[in-house]
Amino acid sequence: MTNQYVIGVDFGSDSVRALVVNAHSGQAVGTHVHEYTRWKQGLYCDPATSQFRQHPLDYLEGLEITINEALAQAPADVRQQVVGISIDTTGSTPCAVDETGLPLALRPDFAENPNGMFILWKDHTANAEADEINDLAHHWDIDYTKYVGGIYSSEWFWAKLLRTLRVDEAVRQHAFSWIEHCDWMSAVLTGNTNPLTLKRSRCAAGHKALWHSEFHGLPSDEFLTKLDPLLSGLRDRLFTDTYTADQSMGTLSAEWAEKLGLSTDVVIGVGAFDAHMGAIGAEIEPYAFVRIIGTSTCDILMAPNEEIGHRLIRGICGQVDGSVAPGMLGLEAGQSAFGDVYAWFARLITTPVRELLGDEAADMLGRKLIPHLSEQAAKLPVTESDVVALDWINGRRTPDANHTLKAALSGLNLGTDAAKVFKSLVEATAFGSRSIVERFIQEGVPIRKVIAIGGVAKKSPFVMQTLADVLNKPIQVASADQACALGAAMCAAVAAGVHPTMEAAQHAMGSGFDAEYQPRPQLVPVYEKLYQKYLKLGAFIEGR
Repeated sequence: MTNQYVIGVDFGSDSVRALVVNAHSGQAVGTHVHEYTRWKQGLYCDPATSQFRQHPLDYLEGLEITINEALAQAPADVRQQVVGISIDTTGSTPCAVDETGLPLALRPDFAENPNGMFILWKDHTANAEADEINDLAHHWDIDYTKYVGGIYSSEWFWAKLLRTLRVDEAVRQHAFSWIEHCDWMSAVLTGNTNPLTLKRSRCAAGHKALWHSEFHGLPSDEFLTKLDPLLSGLRDRLFTDTYTADQSMGTLSAEWAEKLGLSTDVVIGVGAFDAHMGAIGAEIEPYAFVRIIGTSTCDILMAPNEEIGHRLIRGICGQVDGSVAPGMLGLEAGQSAFGDVYAWFARLITTPVRELLGDEAADMLGRKLIPHLSEQAAKLPVTESDVVALDWINGRRTPDANHTLKAALSGLNLGTDAAKVFKSLVEATAFGSRSIVERFIQEGVPIRKVIAIGGVAKKSPFVMQTLADVLNKPIQVASADQACALGAAMCAAVAAGVHPTMEAAQHAMGSGFDAEYQPRPQLVPVYEKLYQKYLKLGAFIEGR
């Protein structure tokens, strides 16, 4: 059999990675990670106001660098045998574009304007707009939020779009349309970025933009105009049809073929979000609960439409036919902060060290701090009187999105030290995970296995063991270090015709699992009582 190779490109919150994979065996022959230059400098962001923007130049530079560097590691003849490329990104991460599909920030007059850049998933500047969308939808003749858990989030497409139009007159004048990151990157590779003709991701549109076949596409112009007259007519400049990730977006443009040293016959697959392609890479199967655990979590579950499609699952991030694999209902949930909770605590400790003792001391402490605290926390007993924390440091994504919520600590005393606080924060992220699992089960969606991928899953045994104890379920950790990029590569293999289905690509290219965490029976009842305290603390904070 002639070797065929595919490339999966995974755009995360801080960096982009490319993975070159043999489409028949799944063997990786090259990989590279590139950190976004401007993002790393903290440009265009204001954490105090939850503003997080990324410049499209970071994406374009990263795309070219990572693919070329990954191919440079592979045997010389691999470039001639690449047949497909697929891309996943964070989401919802939309951007205003002109008539040609050019992000406004790539024009000289918007080059330093954050409102002309991609609005990262964790940007929460549109909380008020999300509330308005929910209020109108719940009083409209069609509840457009019915397929996204009944609550629209400020992390999503319409809220971000509306706020930007309201606060920036220049964007209002020059924004012809809007595009998700995963759609734009895939379109760039094909050379067709026309917002009226490029293929839009079913995954992005269904989970974040209120697209559904029942609505004949996006919400009606009447609804959008009632929401704000600034949205009048925009629906016609967006899209009606959507496409699943097994389909072709087009082929590689001559410009990008030259940049990458590849053939113009290379198929570019339709894009999707990182978690959904990551679930493919983690070998998701019906009723497996896949947790992509990093700065936040995204939780993906898929089920046969004929079994679950009639249910409306409250408080999740959407249920979309084909958002993971064609023919399956994809369900999404997640936490707005997971690793970010630990990173916040680390900054709390290292910042005064940096100010008093300098960068070298702070950097050394930063490298050693979380592993040290994990080791110390693992030695602590688990008791009913332990400190209890909430994980809502960046609001709550699911169940029941509310990004105005704040985190809290309860039960502190003079004997509480850093390890005990860290332990409570790890438990809080596990309790938040459990609340998502319980919501699915309450809504009639069984969870038959739990699979974890991502940096935290691979690097933190203490966190994963705590999660298994709190969920009272075994957790398998996927072997692939870059499961999202591997999943994107699998999607590319299907789009390019190497494999007929996602399941066939998973079977041929999957790498299995390299760890499993079993719940410790003696801790399960203690964590049950601590979880009830977590729920009571959450109800108190939310009630205020």
